[in-house]
Amino acid sequence: MMLDQTMVVLGFFAFCGGLIDAAVGGGGLVQVPALLHALPQYSLATVFGTNKLAVLAGNLSSIFRYVRRIKIVWKLMIPMAVSAFVCSFLGALFVSVIPREAMEYVVFCVLVVMAVYTFCKKNLGRVQVAIEYGNKDVLLGVFFGGIIGFYDGVFGPGSGSLLLFVFVKCFGFDFLNASASAKLVNLGTFSAALLFFIPSGNVLWQVGALVGVCNILGSITGVFLALRFGSGFVRVFFLILLVFLIARLGISILS
Repeated sequence: MMLDQTMVVLGFFAFCGGLIDAAVGGGGLVQVPALLHALPQYSLATVFGTNKLAVLAGNLSSIFRYVRRIKIVWKLMIPMAVSAFVCSFLGALFVSVIPREAMEYVVFCVLVVMAVYTFCKKNLGRVQVAIEYGNKDVLLGVFFGGIIGFYDGVFGPGSGSLLLFVFVKCFGFDFLNASASAKLVNLGTFSAALLFFIPSGNVLWQVGALVGVCNILGSITGVFLALRFGSGFVRVFFLILLVFLIARLGISILS
């Protein structure tokens, strides 16, 4: 087992990751590097599997709090979550095949586009647009759920932020509703990935339990802040997170 000091530091980053993930997604880019630093003797698959266990716990905690306050568009959400579930499992199967560097380049470019677009569109996601969601919208949701689900299974960090942006840009959600809906889709991606990581022995249960508890505490805090201050707060927090993610991935690419 790790040294106590390392455990405390890891717990702190897990709390921060849970808070960020519950509010705007993307907490994995805080939590995964902390796990990589704390577990240098383990494979990438084991680090990812342990992280999935922890974020699933935090995700469940935030969902229970969001669904009591947010009206969920189930017609769109269920097919999207199923698509994400299936494709996330497929992504986990390819975790050792697809070059991590290639994924980082693609996600870096996507994050830059998201940040510029959100910053320029001042009213984007402030108010939810009333839309009757038809079959085309459902199919679009299945497509995006599959793409982001596959990415989550292969790499993961930032998938919640990608989902949030899709809900705001493509489906007219405000940022608060988009954040809640992203958690439901991520529930599918995290569960599917664990169906691969657990049987293959790539989960450290003791470490996962510690990180999971801290992730839940952070999640409770993140949901409280999002519900208390609304979509305007989530939008600003989202932009700050994108800048952080871009910087974090940029350093990783250049190093």
